[in-house]
Amino acid sequence: MKSVFRAVGIARVLLKHRLDGLLEDTAFGRWLWLLRPFTPTRREEDALPRGQRLRLALQELGPIFVKFGQILSTRRDLLPADIADELALLRDQVASFPGELAVAEIERALGKPVGELFARFDATPLASASIAQVHPATLHDGREVVVKVLRPNIRAQIEADIALLRSLAALADRHHPSADKIRPQEIVSEIETTLHAELDLLREGANASLMRRLWADSDDLYVPEVHWPLSSETVLTLERVYGIGSDDTAALDAAGIDRKALAAKGVRVFYTQVFRDNFFHADAHAGNIWVDAKRKDNPRFIALDFGIVGQLAARDQYFLAEKFMAIFQRDYRRIAELHVEAGWMPAHLRLDELEAATRSVCEPYFTRPLSEISLAEVLVKLFKTAQRYELTLQPQLILLQKTLLNVEGVARELDPNLDIWAVAKPVLEAILRERYSPRSLLAEFRKRLPELVTQAPDMPRLLRSWLAQQVDGTHSLRMQSNELAELARISRDGQRQTVFAILGTGLLIVAALLFVYDAGGPRVVGLTAATWLAGLGALGAFLAAWPRQS
Repeated sequence: MKSVFRAVGIARVLLKHRLDGLLEDTAFGRWLWLLRPFTPTRREEDALPRGQRLRLALQELGPIFVKFGQILSTRRDLLPADIADELALLRDQVASFPGELAVAEIERALGKPVGELFARFDATPLASASIAQVHPATLHDGREVVVKVLRPNIRAQIEADIALLRSLAALADRHHPSADKIRPQEIVSEIETTLHAELDLLREGANASLMRRLWADSDDLYVPEVHWPLSSETVLTLERVYGIGSDDTAALDAAGIDRKALAAKGVRVFYTQVFRDNFFHADAHAGNIWVDAKRKDNPRFIALDFGIVGQLAARDQYFLAEKFMAIFQRDYRRIAELHVEAGWMPAHLRLDELEAATRSVCEPYFTRPLSEISLAEVLVKLFKTAQRYELTLQPQLILLQKTLLNVEGVARELDPNLDIWAVAKPVLEAILRERYSPRSLLAEFRKRLPELVTQAPDMPRLLRSWLAQQVDGTHSLRMQSNELAELARISRDGQRQTVFAILGTGLLIVAALLFVYDAGGPRVVGLTAATWLAGLGALGAFLAAWPRQS
């Protein structure tokens, strides 16, 4: 019932701000006239520009809708300029809440009066956003900081919106013909997880702290320091930084910043965060990405607001990197294979049909000038096309797609002629070479060696038991249908993987036994024979797992 009331409330807000025309061609919009007699309207709304009316409506509807507007504001290539300009104000000019409420929350959360906590605290906010607002302050040692405070009652408002989305997802589950592929409930869960993460400022502080460590002393990205003694779940105190908004091209030009170099650096930072660190800033709109104005010759970005960060499972990270490389190389067959090998699409599909569909999406882009090609747009269209071929939507990739759209929006604003493909490709190639190099594989094996050594003494007993079951005819095999499908897929990859798997496993077992019984064997080039066997075994296991190339 709460969801019904919330839906009615949304409809009334749209009517109040004269935005019902946006929905007139939908089933929902055809019933809006029923609410008009019960919705007060203001004559002055008619005089406001459409972009301003949309911004005011999104602000009134709450955090989820403000986030949606923020994402849209980065895509000036998709929106009229007047609407994009207004939606850009949603980044840090949402209506603020009274400063005395912020003071009360800080004192409640940190257990002391504001006068004891800070040498100076300004109750007038620097900026106000959908989840929290920020106040300037000074520590007793003279350092400048900013204090982020959650909005009052924000949790209840978000819970109401999530409940509405759950109801809509349930309807989609029952009535949408492709619900099992779209998985609406999982998408809502992903949104819910993201928003709940933003409501825990200690978690945001931990995100900032890790990102600062990953980019310490970097010429590309600066992350402000967290002041932990002055932070809690609802209050976060950070080093105050100064910079120019990455979309303020006039100010950047006046400061003498090389915007072309900065745009290319932004693309490199994103791909490095995704594929080197597996820890990326996932709310990278211009309001959260500033430019250090003091560094004209070698400009760098300043990151703000770490409530939303993204990570991928190692398997998804690998297949996504391979997919990007296949797009760069126009290898449509490989793109089709990757969708199946990743488990995103069923194995029974005809690869030649999927390859043809992929070619029809990508080829039109390659006829354009490179500066007009959007990798984010290609990726989104590929996933949409794949949905016609039984693609199972991957909620864990939605955040990455949104971030890629944001990053490309910021980069295009800085340099409209940026060749994103030429910048991204060498970065991705270098990271993949390092990630899957023999040295990296050996380091990964060494990390897992204690686990192998611990289990090694049980291997002879387990092997003997298995052989006895084969001789007695008592061994049974139990597999589910999805496991059989996976086995069928693996068998199509040929015998090469099987050979590598057997060889790699055997070498690993021998190496583990040598380590266990302290018989490392003779040294070759400074390493024991056991170490060399372990390295070769790890390489064999890796080659067995490596997806088959066409």
